[in-house]
Amino acid sequence: MAKEELLKAYKKAFGENLKKIREEKIKTLSGVDSKTKFDSSNYHKYEMGKGNPTLETIVSIATGLGIHPKELLDFDFDLKNIDIHK
Repeated sequence: MAKEELLKAYKKAFGENLKKIREEKIKTLSGVDSKTKFDSSNYHKYEMGKGNPTLETIVSIATGLGIHPKELLDFDFDLKNIDIHK
């Protein structure tokens, strides 16, 4: 798997996890603005696997959702036998 494909798949998996957590905590995407103080249109990009959130953004989203940032990164993704440095 090429580096670009791997990162695209990882962002998609991150987005799916983010959406699952958001639905549990806030329910609707429109609630993101008020609960997290984060622009819902940018947030939606992350849920769709289109954005590339920084560590600062991940911490900000987690704080708004009332969770530890590690929960946003706690999803299954197989990185075995993949060298993204090729």
